Amino acid sequence: MNRIAPILLDWYARSGRDLPWRRTRDPYRIWLSEVILQQTRVGQGLGYYLRFTERFPDVCSLAAASEDEILKLWQGLGYYSRARNLHAAAREIVGRFGGEFPAEPDALRSLPGVGDYTAAAVASMAFGLPYAVLDGNVFRVLARLFDVEVPVDTGAGRRIFVELAQSLLDTERPGTYNQALMDFGALLCTPAQPRCGECPLAGCCLALAAGTVALRPVKQGRTKVRERWFHYLHISCEGRTLLCRREGRDIWQGLYEFPLLETEGPADFPALAARSDFRELLGDAEWRLVGTVVMPRHQLSHQTIHATVYRIETPSLSAAAAALAVDTAAVGDYAVPRLLERYLLEYDG
Repeated sequence: MNRIAPILLDWYARSGRDLPWRRTRDPYRIWLSEVILQQTRVGQGLGYYLRFTERFPDVCSLAAASEDEILKLWQGLGYYSRARNLHAAAREIVGRFGGEFPAEPDALRSLPGVGDYTAAAVASMAFGLPYAVLDGNVFRVLARLFDVEVPVDTGAGRRIFVELAQSLLDTERPGTYNQALMDFGALLCTPAQPRCGECPLAGCCLALAAGTVALRPVKQGRTKVRERWFHYLHISCEGRTLLCRREGRDIWQGLYEFPLLETEGPADFPALAARSDFRELLGDAEWRLVGTVVMPRHQLSHQTIHATVYRIETPSLSAAAAALAVDTAAVGDYAVPRLLERYLLEYDG
């Protein structure tokens, strides 16, 4: 066996994090934790995991839930496609596999939202199968240990790291080894200020020897960040508030929001009020603008949202607006984007 695995496993036994999904071999709970923790820190994801497992203790109960209920429970976690895929995968597990999780990665990858990493994680941690995981932590640790100069976000780079990860895997304890490697990257071999002085693998780290730790892993390039300008109309009428469900293949699909007017750049309220879609909502009613809230810039992975909320009161609603009206007291029951959740908590009242 390679010398890295026993060092990692010894370190993990002493220093690994005690997390609830590590105390079980239940594939449902392991899968749920992996989906929640995609692009989410453990500290934030833990509460969501506990709430989901309390509300949905098994895959059948998750499959039977409504999408709105799942999105509401997911609210604030971001990357909502994960929640929709979670729901769709649960339904496929019930429909195609009789409620039993498949063990082999190929079958797991056939489920919505399950890629190579999640399939390997479930196969190794729940079923003890010899498949190595590759996430951001693992890429970083391996890139430094072997001083890999090839960018991790290229086809050639991925092939190198897949081979490296699989060659180092402890095939007798693959699940424990995978968790040890991920914890090692999260706690010691961190992106900034890695704790090299405490590292039990320092003696075999090629990047440390070469002085290139800060340069590893190499990435080919960044995706350009898109700027967007959102103008929300918080329209109230006699105890009712207008809410729309976001459709289409855009951010926050399936969540609810106030009627939205999007512009290519900054815009003032008179220009918005002159738009036909604004007039369609408010018709000929004598509405009045009672407040304006400029929200702090909202940063997504590849988008920056500049949002302003206009508080409008009106004595009557057009037919188009009436179809969107809900009881104001029930607005909190709907799953909304984090941006509007913050508005409702901090500015609406």
